Amino acid sequence: MADSSPEGVSSAALGGKRQQFGSRFLSDPARVFHHNAWDDVEWSEEQAAAAERKVQENSSQRVCPEKQVDYEVNAHKYWNDFYKIHENGFFKDRHWLFTEFPELAPSQNQNHLKDLIEDGHGLTVGEQHKCSSTLEHTAQMFSVEETVTQKLSHLEICADEFPGSSATYRILEVGCGVGNTVFPILQTNNDPGLFVYCCDFSSTAVELVQTNSEYDSSRCFAFVHDFCDEDQNYPVPGDSVDVIILIFVLSAVLPDKMQKAINRLSRLLKPGGMMLLRDYGRYDMAQLRFKKGQCLSENFYVRGDGTRVYFFTQDELDTLFTTAGLEKVQNLVDRRLQVNRGKQLIMYRVWIQCKYRKPLLSTTS
Repeated sequence: MADSSPEGVSSAALGGKRQQFGSRFLSDPARVFHHNAWDDVEWSEEQAAAAERKVQENSSQRVCPEKQVDYEVNAHKYWNDFYKIHENGFFKDRHWLFTEFPELAPSQNQNHLKDLIEDGHGLTVGEQHKCSSTLEHTAQMFSVEETVTQKLSHLEICADEFPGSSATYRILEVGCGVGNTVFPILQTNNDPGLFVYCCDFSSTAVELVQTNSEYDSSRCFAFVHDFCDEDQNYPVPGDSVDVIILIFVLSAVLPDKMQKAINRLSRLLKPGGMMLLRDYGRYDMAQLRFKKGQCLSENFYVRGDGTRVYFFTQDELDTLFTTAGLEKVQNLVDRRLQVNRGKQLIMYRVWIQCKYRKPLLSTTS
């Protein structure tokens, strides 16, 4: 699954304070068309109220129950049709990932930290770069690796039974689409211990990943998977994945199924492992553009091609992750103003970005 809306490059986020990537702030409204996007755009009370009214209006007429059943039962068909039409030409590779999520970047800093830890040395200020919070987390992860390896004896039992069993750093992307996240990771991260798993609801999308010239089965395993299906198993043991990525995918599933899906993913994470999410926020332009008769339930809509999308609040996502036993590292709203200079249009985008970590001593069953 994948989002069918353009994504902008947002600013890097560290803890609760965001450091700007582009540092483009709109201080003079007369200059709005001087750039194609503006960072951290504040909404007035009037604008927020107008957005709420628009949502109430387009939610007043719901899709009939029979059609709702069709969209759920045949969800895979609608996504297959989407990828058959667009193939790999709809989305662009997400190179902004390494700014927003340094956890996915090359591991030379991580290896340096590991050496320091093993040598018993602390980190000096000069050894920390601007992503200090991420590096501190990485140091924790290496420490955990050393202290809990013996406790994860089931990994040794399953060592020869799953792809990437010899890897030292495992990344799983759920809802990989045609590989716009996976391939930038494989191209950028040269860690010899890296192994990337990627899955999608759409068999057409997975086939496009597997037949891509950049696909390397020695470093990546792509598979078809419905992460809402409790009867489908992942090809990795529990407590074995360092990072799980959810990019505009959770919003595509039935809201009632989200919690169990996140619970299952949480069990795959190593202690100290991270779940990374970027998805649609409440009152995003895409939500306001829906017409009457496209609303399935509150803040959940169906597009013209039969694919579905939900628009989140920060609190909703926090509840999903913390209920799954994860701890908040980051949960922020990215409000951007995108501009179409040719048509003299302005478009307000709202995305939510989250990082949640599995506790070092996890009680998740």
